[in-house]
Amino acid sequence: MITAFSCRKINKPIEIAEITYAKPALNEKSAAYLYHFAFDCIEQEYPNKLEQVLGDKSYLKEPSELHPSFYGCFDWHSSVHGHWTLLNIIKELPNFEQREEILNKLQKNISRENILKEVAFFDDEHNKNFERTYGWAWLLKVSETLQDWDTDEAKELNENLNPLVELIETKYIDFLQKLKYPIRVGEHPNTAFGMSFALDYAKKYSPEFEKVLIEKAKEYYMNDIGCPITWEPGGFDFLSPCLQEASLMLKVLPIEEYVVWLDTFLPDFRNNPSSYLEVAEVTDRSDGKLAHLDGLNFSRAWCLYEIGNALENDKMLNLANKHFDYSYTKMDSGEYAGAHWLASFALYATLKSN
Repeated sequence: MITAFSCRKINKPIEIAEITYAKPALNEKSAAYLYHFAFDCIEQEYPNKLEQVLGDKSYLKEPSELHPSFYGCFDWHSSVHGHWTLLNIIKELPNFEQREEILNKLQKNISRENILKEVAFFDDEHNKNFERTYGWAWLLKVSETLQDWDTDEAKELNENLNPLVELIETKYIDFLQKLKYPIRVGEHPNTAFGMSFALDYAKKYSPEFEKVLIEKAKEYYMNDIGCPITWEPGGFDFLSPCLQEASLMLKVLPIEEYVVWLDTFLPDFRNNPSSYLEVAEVTDRSDGKLAHLDGLNFSRAWCLYEIGNALENDKMLNLANKHFDYSYTKMDSGEYAGAHWLASFALYATLKSN
């Protein structure tokens, strides 16, 4: 028997150097770009998506009558995080050129009288679940910003807002006590997203709420393994179910436990994050649902910043920068479908990058 051997060259995979993307920063230039999206829309009443339940014909009112504080920016939650955007710009940049104009709008909208009308809407028997839990989470972010900001104006706005914050906090606790299974979608009802934002607020300002959030986060997510992140994104996603959960658990577990949990939840992700996530491409920014994917790029970015900074993982941080870079310059497309809300996501990601 003759055995033949052949020699042939085996080509090794060529390693392609990964492009390094710049980290975003909040400065006068970026603030001037971002602020006008929120500033222009928080008093733009139409088009408007009310999402209310009508008890009878008396419920048919103008958006500004139903929601005198948060009636602009197409829907209630976008108006709330539009206010959050403006608050954070003037909080972080006290000498911002449009500071007084922004402050005047905020003081007009977040008055005690207006907020009590918002409370009445949330107390209505037909609308007790209004904006659960996405809008609730953003309202708590507004409260967190106001309480973090040590100025007379912030204290007054916070005092005005507080009746609605207290109501939302109570609703949130009641809801979590009844919610047996978490909601794992890439849009508004995502449980991990809302809990992550709420926990930021509660860790500072509500110990009872913090305790509930941590207990429920462990109940919902502690035993999760192998999140199918390569299945993402869904066509209308603006949140990553896997990354939102990973972001929440970072705030729940000590770092040593978190690393063990993360490696079970997203195996190999720490080593090769870009192998599992590609930037989401938007094909039509005039379509409000398809424009969600720009928001996904920003929300992925802030999760990657949170986790990457905590773990000192440069690969995650560069992937975050890549996601941010893709959508940032495309926000100003002239399409209200994205313009009414994306600045909030871009600013939140920017603040998380540091």
